[in-house]
Amino acid sequence: MVFRYNEHSNITSLDPAFSRVQANIWAVNQLFNGLVQLDDSLNIQPDIAKHWSISENALTYTFHLRNDVYFHKSEVFKNKNHTRTVTASDFEYSFNRLLDEKVASPGRWVMNYVDHYTAINDTVFTIQLKQPFPAFLGLLSTKYCAVVPKEAIDFYGTNFRANPVGTGPFKFKRWEENVKLVLRKNPLYFEKDTKGNQLPYLEAVAITFLPDKQSEFLQFAQGNIDFLNALDASYKDELLTTTGKLQPKYSNEIQMISAPYLNTEYLGIYMEADIPENQSLKIRKAINYGFDREKMITYLRNNIGTPAENGFIPNGLPGFGTTNGYHYNPEKAKQLITEFSQETGINTPKISISTDANYLDLCEYIQRELQKLGIQTQIDLLTASALKQSKSAGKLAIFRASWIADYPDAENYLSLFYSKNFTPEGPNYTHFKNDQFDQWYEESVKTTNTEKRVALYKKMDSLVIHHAPVVPLYYDQSIRFVQKNITGLGGNGINLLTLKKVQKKKPTK
Repeated sequence: MVFRYNEHSNITSLDPAFSRVQANIWAVNQLFNGLVQLDDSLNIQPDIAKHWSISENALTYTFHLRNDVYFHKSEVFKNKNHTRTVTASDFEYSFNRLLDEKVASPGRWVMNYVDHYTAINDTVFTIQLKQPFPAFLGLLSTKYCAVVPKEAIDFYGTNFRANPVGTGPFKFKRWEENVKLVLRKNPLYFEKDTKGNQLPYLEAVAITFLPDKQSEFLQFAQGNIDFLNALDASYKDELLTTTGKLQPKYSNEIQMISAPYLNTEYLGIYMEADIPENQSLKIRKAINYGFDREKMITYLRNNIGTPAENGFIPNGLPGFGTTNGYHYNPEKAKQLITEFSQETGINTPKISISTDANYLDLCEYIQRELQKLGIQTQIDLLTASALKQSKSAGKLAIFRASWIADYPDAENYLSLFYSKNFTPEGPNYTHFKNDQFDQWYEESVKTTNTEKRVALYKKMDSLVIHHAPVVPLYYDQSIRFVQKNITGLGGNGINLLTLKKVQKKKPTK
């Protein structure tokens, strides 16, 4: 059976070194493996490494690899079997490639804490860190750290992006860019289910690239695709009731899978903008107090997600829930706006929020609420790619953004406020800089004691919320709509699509 889904945001590369966006990550996840992987509860599990040990000083990681993992059959291997087993030196090669400036991988940062790594022999691989970094195993589960064969890179060069050779449950068949991508079952795959049956169960995966979400929904409603990820404003009321339940007319055909999602949706305020409103803590706080997040989630999101009234760290991670964030308080917001006007002589504060079409309704709601309070609010509608580029280049005063965890640790969220992570190299889009924050951050990444580390996370989260370089909107929930004849497709906190355990029965109708 063939599992079909649509990727409306398109895929730009099938090379793990470029698995930066979710569309690429999902495809790469079917084609490649790393040392470790995450299960649906986001626990670290063995992958090509069957077990590992960490030294007492938390600096040396020793991985013991399986000896039965084969690369996909390919013409790049010149032996009679057209394949070979993965060895520790393949990881050495893959990590070198990640660091290679000529490759220019956006995932190079995952090696920031690594001092060196060595293939001791075919099945033992060691990594030495510069300093303890407790989230390191989680970092190794990212697709950037997948293993690739040198022969394929030598053969294809930069065109490896469209001719991937991996070890994953599915192997590359064909890719007609912007039209269709087909992956076939890998008969050499090493993982088995609990009963000893070889994975994957599916024969193939077919991905289409319809850019229009309404067309994608119609394809799903007609049974032409098996799965719909997330909720779009164009069809949310068709599928869901106002309380977030599946509409009764679909209950016999569709199942809904929801899970907490490590994704904080927010407005970022560029702190280096030469604009009095951006520079004013009072205005930044007024924006945070100025709209009702509960109402926004109920009416614009059909109750999917949780109002972000705590900190920036989302629900589902240690460190969440203790920061006292902003609740709707129009009187407090008005008072802060009045104080700003008295201090600056600016009677009508003005702000501009940049967004893409997917979040226009949320931004228009915030605009209406802030105008009532006396903040003149303009909305600039950009394409998703223009928004991303301008946000990285520091060209937007206020921008709508989201941060999905790269790995399940609150440090990943707090790294957005560390001053050495300014964009375009790092993820600090707001250019927030605070010496106390930096000190706590540097202390936290060296702390191996979990309690002490989480205590520092909480202090950092509170400090960010107090200075308000961001306006947290909501903590997301992953919603998947799946045809009833599909089983084995779970949900997880990073919304990773894993198809190796999915089964598809012939539809009954």
